[in-house]
Amino acid sequence: MVQQSTSHQQDLANSRRLSVAPMLDWTDKHCRFFLRLLSRHALLYTEMVTTGAIIFGKGDYLAFNAEEHPVALQLGGSDPGAMAECAARAQAYGYDEVNINVGCPSDRVQNGRFGACLMAEPQTVADCIKAMQRQVSIPVTVKSRIGIDDMDEFEDLTRFVQVVADAGCDTFIVHARKAWLQGLSPKENRDIPPLNYERVYQLKQQFPTLHISINGGIKSLRETQAHLQHVDGVMIGREVYANPYLLAEADSSLFGEILPVPSRLAVVEKMIPYINQQVAEGARVWHVARHMLGLFQGQPGGRLWRRYLSEQGPRAISGDLLYGALEAMQGGQKQHFLQQAG
Repeated sequence: MVQQSTSHQQDLANSRRLSVAPMLDWTDKHCRFFLRLLSRHALLYTEMVTTGAIIFGKGDYLAFNAEEHPVALQLGGSDPGAMAECAARAQAYGYDEVNINVGCPSDRVQNGRFGACLMAEPQTVADCIKAMQRQVSIPVTVKSRIGIDDMDEFEDLTRFVQVVADAGCDTFIVHARKAWLQGLSPKENRDIPPLNYERVYQLKQQFPTLHISINGGIKSLRETQAHLQHVDGVMIGREVYANPYLLAEADSSLFGEILPVPSRLAVVEKMIPYINQQVAEGARVWHVARHMLGLFQGQPGGRLWRRYLSEQGPRAISGDLLYGALEAMQGGQKQHFLQQAG
């Protein structure tokens, strides 16, 4: 077993000050490569991958770009043996962390007996933690909700965390909403249950030696800094995908980075050869470019950038698609400035 250095572990813990949430169909390797160009330090998570897909699937579900580090695999499962095998494979691939999904409320996940329903089975999660830690030296962490169904009192949450922490887990990412396993869709579970940030703050007070990150409804670095007064880390999901450039200020404001903030244009220029490389390896341009729709969110010409990519991207054959989108956007910028002058 390869042991992580103390300095690497410290760097990873520091990266957890800001992380990008695992998002199904969104945070694939192309998305993560793009986001890494905006922040050198934020911790990136894969989409959730099930143990069945890794062990029995025909695809390479663990593939990632070396440039993505620090990067964590989010794993879905509940069988300790299978979870341990997948954790070992993840470490062999070079992942910096393995995270157990104890937060997804979908029917498909429940039928597989993992995700948020495991909040009712803390001992199962604890058994997975123990089995995985016997096989790997990289951190094994847990992402959960603050509760499920009628198990939503603070005592329910602390009982879950205590059992799992006693098994050796010292890092928890907590979505500050409960999940309704019956009656709400996964999409509705991301919005309808009210946010309860105070519950997560209280959890950190109850377990001061644990690393606690907060997730749910966070939309800016200013909000992130406010949460960091109470917890150790912040995880942002949908807002980063819709407005990825918010990450560009993260290195300076959260990590003390002194390098210049990357420009949007510089990011585009670096994505073009990446797209061409991926196309040469069999990917479609749209597989990559779709993650860049929000890069110019709120900027003059941003709608034209988005429209051009959406219309031309599905049939594009090279990274020149981005040049075309820039040209379309620049035309819109000129029109915008003429209107302002008039």
